[in-house]
Amino acid sequence: MSEVPPEKPSPDLLKWAIRGAALIGVAAVLYVIVAASIKPRQDADLRDFRRASLAKLDVPAMPRPAPTAAFTDAAGKSMTLADFKGQVVVVNLWASWCAPCKIEMPTLAALQAAYLTQPVQIVAISVDRDSDLNLATADIARNAPLKLYRDPSYKVAFSLEPRAKGFPTTIVYDKHGRERARLEGEADWSSKEARGLVEALLAER
Repeated sequence: MSEVPPEKPSPDLLKWAIRGAALIGVAAVLYVIVAASIKPRQDADLRDFRRASLAKLDVPAMPRPAPTAAFTDAAGKSMTLADFKGQVVVVNLWASWCAPCKIEMPTLAALQAAYLTQPVQIVAISVDRDSDLNLATADIARNAPLKLYRDPSYKVAFSLEPRAKGFPTTIVYDKHGRERARLEGEADWSSKEARGLVEALLAER
């Protein structure tokens, strides 16, 4: 008794099978791309840098919104922190009559110099009165590449949540304009801890 050879699949059936497999492959690739694009943003744990020179660093449990209060640049142009969105921003509230402010200012200048080609801005906001503008200007001139920003009415300090308790106060914002850390008092902002903090925020999406 002879065996009957198995029936060969038709060419049309093979074509549809190949097309189906290709479509499944494309769908799988698209799923991976979409899943990666909607993956929740993972914030860096900045508490890791709360040691040595940044021992007094306060890292809020949840990021805080930046104040909308206006301040001015050296030319008198009004601006807000929203103007720096997309960059890591280190806001330093200081005054020419504040000894700790003047001690730490060279370290802020060194931090800015280390990131001149990257999206990092040190925004040193002086709360000096208009009558002391020459003193504030001289202090900044000695600490290039820092630029002078002014808020003699303390609007930014009072708009912070919670309010700044004194000077210097330094607030660190991520590229989305959210407060991620704060330090009240003098610190060494040229330290490896400070640079590590900035690097961590730069690495975030």
